Parts: sequence; structure tokens; C-alpha cells
Amino acid sequence: MKTTKRLLEATKELWAEYNKHPFVCGIQDGVLDKEKFKYYILQDYLYLIEYTKVFGIGIAKAKTIEMMQLFSSYSHLLANSEMDIHKGYMGKFEITQEELNNTPVALDNLSYTSYMLRVAYEESEVEILTAILSCAYSYEVIARNMVHNNPDSINHPFYGDWIKGYSSEAYHEENIILLNTLDKMTENYTEGQIEHLVQIFVNCSRYEMKFWDLAWEMKK
Repeated sequence: MKTTKRLLEATKELWAEYNKHPFVCGIQDGVLDKEKFKYYILQDYLYLIEYTKVFGIGIAKAKTIEMMQLFSSYSHLLANSEMDIHKGYMGKFEITQEELNNTPVALDNLSYTSYMLRVAYEESEVEILTAILSCAYSYEVIARNMVHNNPDSINHPFYGDWIKGYSSEAYHEENIILLNTLDKMTENYTEGQIEHLVQIFVNCSRYEMKFWDLAWEMKK
């Protein structure tokens, strides 16, 4: 079994719960309290700043030009394409730079990014790629499930842009590269090495659920 299938199999039940989360369902059905979404946008923007740093460490630890280019290209995409989604909503909410600068990072958000950064600093490019994948790919799975459940959700005047961004073919193609790269790099891994990657992926997936919780509860 390919490594990515092992990772997804280990988190199958947890990922299924994402799609039932009231915050996710609220976006899908267009009924989520906008104040909750504003809180999420602020926290996710702060998260993405640290998440991008993980890719930066990946560049430094890359053993080949190809991996250096991969981490570099995704770092660029995060700093531009994905940040643009958030900046668009910040405009809608009229969030000022001062408000953003004065927004404290929620504790679960800080714990999540600290964990990924620890993996990045202490381990290799493969573990870094594994830690990155949970966030990157789960957003596609969630957004595409929203479209499956509610095809008109992409046309919602407020939440449609978020759903379109993460369910797009362009975003899917970016994730396919990450998935295929991880599988290729771990073809000759031992069972013990694979299990270590599974644990990292499970931990990050659990943190993803906590992020949806913090957004729904607007936890500090």
C-alpha cells in the first residue's frame, strides 16, 4: 500500500468528522455566523504565516534541487494565491492591518504551528512533507465534499469564493504533486519509518479538528 493511502486510512474516521463539523456545514449551507468566519479568517491567516515557514525550512533541508523547487514553489503559492483568498475576506470584513497585528494567536493555533515547526526543525524533508499534507489535502477534500452535498454552494455570494478556491482543479493539481512526491520518496521505507509518518499525519489531522473547533467556539 502506498504511503499516502496508509496515512489517509489511519485518519479516515477523523476526516469524515470534518465534514460533519458545524463550522464546515455552516459554510457548505451558507448559514455560518459571519463573526465566526471572521474569527477563523484572522486565525487562519496567522496560521498560514507559520505554515509558510515550515516550507521555508523544507527548502533549507531539501537534498535535491527538485525538492528545493517544490518547497519553494509552494511557499510562493501560499504567500500569494492562498493568502489572496484570506485578503479578499479581510477586505469584506474591513479588517485593518492594525486589527490583524493586534489579534492574539489562539492557544490551539499556536500549539499546532509549534508542532509542525518542531517536526520541520528536528526531522527531514519527508517528515516535513507529511506534516504539511494534512492541512493542504484535507481542505480540498472538505471543499469538494461541500460541492458534492450542495452543488450551488460555490455560487454563494459570501462563502462561494472560499469553496471555489479549495475545490478548484488548480488546487487539486497542487495536492497531487505533494501526494505523488511523498509516495515516491518513501517507496523503500521500512514499516517503522512509515509508522512514524503515520503518527505525524495523525497528530496534524487531530490539530486540524481542533482548528475547526476553535473557529466554531471562537476560542482564545
